[in-house]
Amino acid sequence: MKIIIFGYGKMGRAIEKIAIDRGHTIIGKVTIDNRHEFDDGEIVKQADVAIEFSEPDAAVENIKLCLKHRVPVLSGTTGWLHHKPEIDAFTIEQNGAFFYASNFSIGVNLFFKLNQNLAALMQRHENYKINLEEIHHTEKKDAPSGTAITLAEGIMANNPGKKQWVNKASDDIENLSIISFREPQVPGTHTVKYTSGVDEIEIKHTAFSREGFASGAVHVAEWLPGKKGVLSMDDFLKI
Repeated sequence: MKIIIFGYGKMGRAIEKIAIDRGHTIIGKVTIDNRHEFDDGEIVKQADVAIEFSEPDAAVENIKLCLKHRVPVLSGTTGWLHHKPEIDAFTIEQNGAFFYASNFSIGVNLFFKLNQNLAALMQRHENYKINLEEIHHTEKKDAPSGTAITLAEGIMANNPGKKQWVNKASDDIENLSIISFREPQVPGTHTVKYTSGVDEIEIKHTAFSREGFASGAVHVAEWLPGKKGVLSMDDFLKI
């Protein structure tokens, strides 16, 4: 399979290694320095699939470029999701395939489901205060992480008392606090806590490396060609 990678940071390089190990060919590695070389679409349209892990301010145009040239594209870039309705509509208009996940790790996506189920169990127990914490490497530019936002959305969908997430500590019972930490060499740790005056319930996911994220992205890339529409990890995992 021919793959084009948008974004060639640590994740892009990890994806490249796994893809090559699995017998695929990387036909292009798009960075901020060479992006103009791909604008005409001649290289892009040769790809069977595109993997987009770039920057928030580049993601929308990268995704649109792929969809214009009938190349299915998956993206794990965060920080641009206020544009996602636009991309979803553009995908349908182009009769293309767009796959977004805030995190491609299989373990994290199982954690998402666990989080939703726990939130549903806890919604009647108002004596428990809910907090999220996320730790990422110091190079991560957006906060909170897309994974933390997905966790927050999973809680709010199952707990009507939480109306919005905020990226700070808050005593407002309608706010769901996400506390973000940035530390060197941390691939990603996410913790959800329910704390009362007498005890605490905690679920936690800790990534040991980027390999889980990269491997999940490559597996989705292998699955995506031939699909249509706006897709997610629920479609891929069929949980």
